[in-house]
Amino acid sequence: MKLGVMNPILSDMPFEKALDYLAGIGVQTIEIGAGGYPGNSHLHSEELIGNPEAIKKYKNALACRGLEISAISCHGNPLHPQKAVADSFDSQFRKALEVASELGVDTVIGFSGCPGDCDNSLYPNWIVCPWPGDNLTVLNWQWNEKIIPYWTKTAEYAKSLGISRIAFEMHPSFAVYNPETLLKLRLAVGDIIGANFDPSHLFWQGIEPAAAISALRGAIYHFHAKDTAINKYNTAVNGVLDTKSYGDIAGRSWVFRTVGYGHGREEWTGIISALKLAGYDGALSIEHEDGLMTPREGLEKAVAFLKELIIFDEGGASGWF
Repeated sequence: MKLGVMNPILSDMPFEKALDYLAGIGVQTIEIGAGGYPGNSHLHSEELIGNPEAIKKYKNALACRGLEISAISCHGNPLHPQKAVADSFDSQFRKALEVASELGVDTVIGFSGCPGDCDNSLYPNWIVCPWPGDNLTVLNWQWNEKIIPYWTKTAEYAKSLGISRIAFEMHPSFAVYNPETLLKLRLAVGDIIGANFDPSHLFWQGIEPAAAISALRGAIYHFHAKDTAINKYNTAVNGVLDTKSYGDIAGRSWVFRTVGYGHGREEWTGIISALKLAGYDGALSIEHEDGLMTPREGLEKAVAFLKELIIFDEGGASGWF
């Protein structure tokens, strides 16, 4: 496994200065945003696509510092019911596929997206309950008319570029939000579809990450190292569904935290061991969304925490066998 970072945390730094900083604190890989919600502060696809010299310079900037790109990220909602919004996200994702191909990166990360409830909708409709019966009518329409057709077409385009992995972050408010929905889309579209496994979005749903990792064996293409703290007192009153601002840290049922500040060492060693058992040996890419820490402090604490826990080497037989 390798220690990585998702780059939006360093979006205020120039690209090469950010690389110097990451190399200096012992990071091995970087996940780079190329549009959508992560932004494109360090990767402007239009400047690189079809420009071999620019591609070479970009790759050399990483290589001379001993860094690798773990994935290109472009999270968005290309299934948004408003065509202009959907088209923008779709265009950015396609460009992310193209620039990943030219950079020799085989994994592109995003969200599955979420449609509305009909062709005349203005906003997405995330269905999470089978009753009243209209909900299932909408859900079936979303999957059969929008989600599967879009990703089947997009997967074919990705394959034509040599991209072998589209990794979805399982995120509430989108069609793929847990292992079951990830595997449903993978079954429909093919094994180009896999997971960008982020336990922070699973903890608050009541999902045990190690169990989910086991269920997704062979389908985990990338990993986000981010934690969630669940406030047991607020949850005891209001449950885990919470629409309060992420800034209302004291009032929410749960909040995102730096790794180790939501769940401790034992939980995280279990997650890392489960990843090894499931055959995942890629990057653990730190994502910072902790409202109690500055980005730099959160990142450096996460790096120090994970350095002690990551299994960097290949496994070997016990000495007495």
